[in-house]
Amino acid sequence: MNRASCRDRLEDALSRIAEPDGEGVRACLTVYSAAARAAADAADARAAHGVSLGPLDGAIVSIKDLFDVAGEPTRAGSKVLAEEAAPAAADAVIVHRLRAAGAVIVAKTNMTEFAFSGIGVNPHFGTPGNPRDRARVPGGSSAGAAVAVADGMCEIAVGTDTGGSVRIPAALCGIVGFKPSRRRIPTAGAFPLSTTLDSIGPLARNVGDCAKADAVMVGEDFVPLKPVALAGHRFGIVEGLPLDRLDDAVAAAFTAALGRLEQVGVRLTHETVEYLDDMREVNAKGGIPPPEACAIHRDRLKRRGAEIDPNVRVRIERGCAVSAADYIDMLRARARLVRAIDRRLAALDALIMPTTPIVAPTMAEVTDAKSFAARNAMLLRNTSFVNFFDLCAISLPLTASLPVGLMIVARNGHDRELLCIAAAIAELLRI
Repeated sequence: MNRASCRDRLEDALSRIAEPDGEGVRACLTVYSAAARAAADAADARAAHGVSLGPLDGAIVSIKDLFDVAGEPTRAGSKVLAEEAAPAAADAVIVHRLRAAGAVIVAKTNMTEFAFSGIGVNPHFGTPGNPRDRARVPGGSSAGAAVAVADGMCEIAVGTDTGGSVRIPAALCGIVGFKPSRRRIPTAGAFPLSTTLDSIGPLARNVGDCAKADAVMVGEDFVPLKPVALAGHRFGIVEGLPLDRLDDAVAAAFTAALGRLEQVGVRLTHETVEYLDDMREVNAKGGIPPPEACAIHRDRLKRRGAEIDPNVRVRIERGCAVSAADYIDMLRARARLVRAIDRRLAALDALIMPTTPIVAPTMAEVTDAKSFAARNAMLLRNTSFVNFFDLCAISLPLTASLPVGLMIVARNGHDRELLCIAAAIAELLRI
């Protein structure tokens, strides 16, 4: 981050949020102008006396609309919740940790209702336009988070990722998005989609800022990322579905990135990961997030279902049709497969693939339910297996006509190694 005063950087962020022709009204649903200014002034006062609360002291940060802030209803992108939810009694754990670390929370960012889509559309509060092409979607569900970072409304955004909701918008908006190993960051105070798969992760313009935010939210001391020599590392290119039907822009950018990696001595191996077929067989019973979402929302569906985004509602309703026996079977099978893939990946430093097989669809392309569902499935296709198998992953931006993401995946608990590798790749690709 640059060394201008925190207050100056905050004022620049607030001015970008307030731009009448910008995306601030759609990207940021609550703006904490007064509290942020007070926090920024406090950060500048500490800096003037040589005092620091940590790596995020004075960083301008936004939080997704599903994190509790004491005294406010938690909307989760829903007008129903905005009207019904009681004010939160306390800040979410990660919000408390961010404040304690000196982060300046500038806004709550827009999202897909209940976090249940990779498209990023919100019919209630508006859909923020993609920074590269405002006629295109930003990706979801952490839609406003990615747009806020890309448009300079904050320096770091905090989102959630249940099937790709940090990495998809990062890829589609041309920034970095990190999904950590799930249990490292507590989800207390985050409105749930799937209690089994939900994870919390940062979005930023560079890997280093993601690493700083991750350390603060985990509750550990930040240690700067160590330079890693990429030569000799073994990256597995997953054959089959992850490389199927790639957009031309995605295929070209991915191929170019692989070429640069080979030039510096990375060992690229083509891998068939048979457990992906097992995952699809398990998910054929309905998948884990839909029945868990049904358990959260079924009463709300009965009372006010017509007021919920129909593209979200239909996915929750499908979850209500999953039997208890099938749900339990899916959980048991997943636990077995999580252990199996950890053994399968032990010989690799990482897996590598496009974050999404397609570039951001236009908003016109997702107006009808059938097209929406098809593109949503494509956007989630490569990212969702990371959550299913309880892995960690990061999306880096690649140079292309429209934003394209390069996803690097590592075993559960190998977050630090992944971040160091990602920093080296970002430097190589001049991200």
